Amino acid sequence: MDREFITRGVKRCSGGKFLLWILPWVAMLIFGLYSAGLCLVKGLNQTNMDNRFAFGLWIFLDLTVIALGAGAFFTGFLLYILKMKELRAVINSAVVIGVVCYSGAMCALAVDVGQPLRFWFTFWYPNVHSMLTEVTFCITCYLTVLMIEYLPIVLKNRKLRDVPEFLVFEHELHKLIYVLAGVGTFLSFFHQGSLGGLYGVLRGRPFAFREGLAIWPSTFFLFILSAAAVGPSFVLLTTWLVEKISKKRLVRPEAMQMLGRISGLLLAVYVLLKTIDTLVWINRTSPGNGFPAAQYYAWHPFGTWILFTEIALLGMVPALILLTPKLRARTGWLVSAAAMACCGVALNRFVQTVQTLAVPTLSFDKFMTYTPSWQEVGTFLAVLAYGVLVYSFSFRYFQLFPDERELKLEVAQVEEEPALVGRY
Repeated sequence: MDREFITRGVKRCSGGKFLLWILPWVAMLIFGLYSAGLCLVKGLNQTNMDNRFAFGLWIFLDLTVIALGAGAFFTGFLLYILKMKELRAVINSAVVIGVVCYSGAMCALAVDVGQPLRFWFTFWYPNVHSMLTEVTFCITCYLTVLMIEYLPIVLKNRKLRDVPEFLVFEHELHKLIYVLAGVGTFLSFFHQGSLGGLYGVLRGRPFAFREGLAIWPSTFFLFILSAAAVGPSFVLLTTWLVEKISKKRLVRPEAMQMLGRISGLLLAVYVLLKTIDTLVWINRTSPGNGFPAAQYYAWHPFGTWILFTEIALLGMVPALILLTPKLRARTGWLVSAAAMACCGVALNRFVQTVQTLAVPTLSFDKFMTYTPSWQEVGTFLAVLAYGVLVYSFSFRYFQLFPDERELKLEVAQVEEEPALVGRY
């Protein structure tokens, strides 16, 4: 029934199979909305957060998905500003990923704030001394930019292109793509940095407090660099997953390897700067505040293993794999390294949000433990299900991968050649 809405020249599964695919995700979304509804109606007492442990699963989720969603602005920057034309094959997919990540993060924040009806207070009564004000403004503006970038993808739908007004509007929007790419890069750089800078200025939490350049703590720059490094990896990983699930070739290997190489270069720089930052913090910043750095890792389950895992295992190792041409040319190594890089940035955000608040900073404080409630987990699952559903519908009805039709013809020619040889 929906065949007329599917892009010409590409093949999608039947409506029945697609329905079976989305049903579990719809069920998960309904459960998550119920969980979020309880938090909004009954209050945040439905969670296991409190006044001392104010950052939990949702803030960890927000920081992680915003970092992973950086592939949208960074891929656009590389394609439209630096003219890396090979990335045109994945730019539409990167935009959808960005829309999903940023809108999902905004929804989670609406539940976390607890009073979404007062969301406009942030804009009407801004606290000009708060980094969160800048983050809120930038995320909102960048989500608007992403929606504008997503609109031409929607208007290229086979059925919508039959409407002349939509066709003209899409053409005019495409003229603004370079401006949107530049504005999106500017907004993303600042809000990614401010998310990190928020932790770097916490003098009451010496585990997170950092010195830095001028008014910016070092975490400001590390958050920007880590997001730019793993953004291409997440686009690569998502593309590979879609290829496996759909059983179709969507992108040429050269584009995937370029994403891996870019991610590897930035990840190597990030690991180097993160190592220097950690050594400075261990030997100067923390002792200068009266806290030996070793005491932060004396509380289980947090130990020095978590620092080694973040920097070496999930940072240095994937960077070396992605920078080695022979390993990068093998899909297994490429995808594994991209997955490790994404896990590394997730672990970094976990350390910043959970370990920072769990470790006591006063002699009479106790070590704090935190386990998310099922309502928190349900809300997390709602964001996950929402992302899968938006991407699934976008992949089915919009042209996310421009090379798909050409690659389909190439595969068909390769499959026909042996038969022709045998016949003649």
